[in-house]
Amino acid sequence: MLTLVLAVALLAGAISGTAVSLLQDFDSDSGSASTATPEGTPGTPPALSNGFAGDRISEVAVRALPSVVAIVNQFEAQEGLAAGSAGGAGVIVDERGYILTNAHLVQIPGEIFVLMNNGEVRPGQVVAHDAPFTDVAIVRVEEGGLTPIDIGDSAALIPGQTVIAIGSPDIDYYNSVTAGVVSGLERRKQLGNVWLEDLIQTDTAINVGNSGGPLLNLNGEMVGLNTFRDVGADEPLFGISFAISSRVFAPIAQTMIANGSFPRPYLGVEFLDLSPQVAQEQGLSDTQGTLIQEVTPGGPGDAAGLQVGDIVTTFGEVPLSPQFGLLNALGVTPPDAGLSLQILRDGQPLTLDVQLEPR
Repeated sequence: MLTLVLAVALLAGAISGTAVSLLQDFDSDSGSASTATPEGTPGTPPALSNGFAGDRISEVAVRALPSVVAIVNQFEAQEGLAAGSAGGAGVIVDERGYILTNAHLVQIPGEIFVLMNNGEVRPGQVVAHDAPFTDVAIVRVEEGGLTPIDIGDSAALIPGQTVIAIGSPDIDYYNSVTAGVVSGLERRKQLGNVWLEDLIQTDTAINVGNSGGPLLNLNGEMVGLNTFRDVGADEPLFGISFAISSRVFAPIAQTMIANGSFPRPYLGVEFLDLSPQVAQEQGLSDTQGTLIQEVTPGGPGDAAGLQVGDIVTTFGEVPLSPQFGLLNALGVTPPDAGLSLQILRDGQPLTLDVQLEPR
């Protein structure tokens, strides 16, 4: 794998070039990001530089490329998992060496290699990730010679607006640039046990290896973190990809950089959110709520009295449903909250009080 990393790095060195630095700081008060607007009217794109022949996309791409990296996670065989590797992209968000990427690339413990745009390979360390709540993670490399990307406000996007994606499809196509439009905003998609919220839908070509790369507006600001595409089930789908909005990833990344983690509430259970299909498969008559499949001894759920086979119907004040399951409810709850659970046990309603723990 290291041979592959070095080969790609040499390719990166061959295609790298000079770019204008774009500086950006996270805004802890607003939970979004403050924007250093280039010369010109505030909120409007900067004047085009000479040599770009009026091509805004190429100028944005050249400015952003020094801030985009490729990431390879090489991991050994682990329980239930064969040895392998995961590859994708990342974005420099802090000159001290902090890189924003997707959690699904780095959540498996392994050896992290970061391929800089100038051809250099730096070892990386995972600072924190937010799986399974969101697909956000921060990796850190040695500081020095790094150009952070500008972070924009995804709330300012409108359907039909031009956006640009940069990533490394299949790793071989290092730092590829594609362009398209915003197809939709505030989308929800289910991945595993969680519904991801406030997603940006785009028709920009996003392939395996684009994960963790930036979605840029024509100001050169990162407004989305490219995450996945919808390829369809019975019939294939094309041109439907999704990015995590900056309104979601910016405060998470900011907290990870400042504190080394982004605390989430811990209940200490394994579970399965119910739907009519799942309930039928499990032989249950109830089709709403969350089925408890395992309770961790000594955890908050165990202390509250949860048992295997219980069905949690309400978490605090939030009814659980196929469109808003237990992970989503946990994701909007303070990490150390105390609350009540409405459950069904052998068909009988019960109320349990639980004290969550931050993790």
